[in-house]
Amino acid sequence: MHTRNNPYIFFALLGAMIVFTSFGNEACARGGGGRRQGPPPEAYTACEGKSAGDKAEFVSPRGDTVTGVCKQNGDRLFLVPDNPPPDRREKNDNNE
Repeated sequence: MHTRNNPYIFFALLGAMIVFTSFGNEACARGGGGRRQGPPPEAYTACEGKSAGDKAEFVSPRGDTVTGVCKQNGDRLFLVPDNPPPDRREKNDNNE
């Protein structure tokens, strides 16, 4: 059996490459591990009807009350926490 002249093997390898490439692109699109980038939706909702510099708060999905100050981001305001959570990347860099 000659692999060079067998179209089935060629198409099987091509299909495998397409499948593996699509999985890699999906992981990249999610930000590498599914971690969200930027403020959560609650941070924007907390500052609706407020001005930049106003104090606001919201309850996180974990049930914690997050307090902070509204800051301008383009045409929207979002809450910048008084005590932001530590950045996981910094934590991992320090442990290595």
